[in-house]
Amino acid sequence: MDFEVDQGKENQSVLILLETLKKASKDLQSNSIFLTNNNDSKITVEILSRVVEAEAATVLPSDPKLLNISQLLCNLKTLLEKLEKFQGYGLKSILHRQITNYKISQVAFTTEAEIQSFLDRNIVQILARTLKESADEDKKVRVLIEFKNRVCQGFDRAFQHLILRAKVFSILESLLCNSTCSKRARDHAALVVDALVRFNRNVFVGLVLMGPTVGALISMGSCRSAKVLCSLITFIRTPLVDEMESNGEIPRIINLLSSEDLSIRAAALDCILELAYFGREEVILAMLGEDLVRKLVELQRLENGSGVLEKENGGTYVGTESDTKLDEKGSKNMENHPFESCVTRFAVQVEVGEGLSSIEKREVKLEILRRVRETSISDAESATIEAEVLWGSSP
Repeated sequence: MDFEVDQGKENQSVLILLETLKKASKDLQSNSIFLTNNNDSKITVEILSRVVEAEAATVLPSDPKLLNISQLLCNLKTLLEKLEKFQGYGLKSILHRQITNYKISQVAFTTEAEIQSFLDRNIVQILARTLKESADEDKKVRVLIEFKNRVCQGFDRAFQHLILRAKVFSILESLLCNSTCSKRARDHAALVVDALVRFNRNVFVGLVLMGPTVGALISMGSCRSAKVLCSLITFIRTPLVDEMESNGEIPRIINLLSSEDLSIRAAALDCILELAYFGREEVILAMLGEDLVRKLVELQRLENGSGVLEKENGGTYVGTESDTKLDEKGSKNMENHPFESCVTRFAVQVEVGEGLSSIEKREVKLEILRRVRETSISDAESATIEAEVLWGSSP
């Protein structure tokens, strides 16, 4: 155990050193170093000291994976020492400085790329190994967060190759589908899936559509998983909505509106509104067929009724209409009133959405109004909601 701890500390020190060297390499590329004044000399000496520090670290030359980086650092050290010799103002010195500075920039660029490649391999290997072998849920969360931060830096073809070769997406799907894992770890895995889809939609959207990701997100039934699902619907749009409808996932999402956790209900409502915008006629009819209007009316009634809607985490959703506050811009705070005018919001999404023709939109709107009249407990409630659907809510 002590050996494993010591090895972990040694690996961590190497990673810290490599991050420092990567920053130094970037500095060498962004700063044109011509040793004509004291400030430039200080910059060069500082960067050179970092290189010397790395050279002195015996772990770099001793690790075969770091052999290229070690050699590049030796080249950088040689070039920087050479640059310091040409500090004169003569034409020869100026030309030598320009040529040497260009070589330094090229070697620094290659060094940064090699270090990033090593760090990327390391982070992918650690992620795959931890998610497959470790029983430490906190450790899984840590590597998932670290991996997500790297993915969010933007597309990188070499990094994508590492992800695909390590079958990271399949590992994440297995974690999402594993109900024995902690909710926290599965939630962070869902966030990583969302990040990968945005990393390269041409590759990872297809994996989402073909795999069990969507079903697993719905089965998780957490606020975060519902938010990730909403994000995926917004990003992938109609293809994902069609796939969900064909797999019978629509009723399962609507069932989340009955959750005891108000934050889950609110996240499910956001999913439903996105489905209403992108869904074709089959999707909208499937939603209406699950008694969606009645559930939305009940949520709206709960929002506008007496009492306070409590969140699972101890916060509150204020449920009294008279207590509704206007923010500085004069709009109502939807975070505190997630179900306010939700019937109208659903109807508007259908009206402005991409999935229906003009004739289909009119027919759906009439169907919504009919269901509102059937569901309302009073003529006043029915008239209020119908007026909002037809003309919009009052300010």
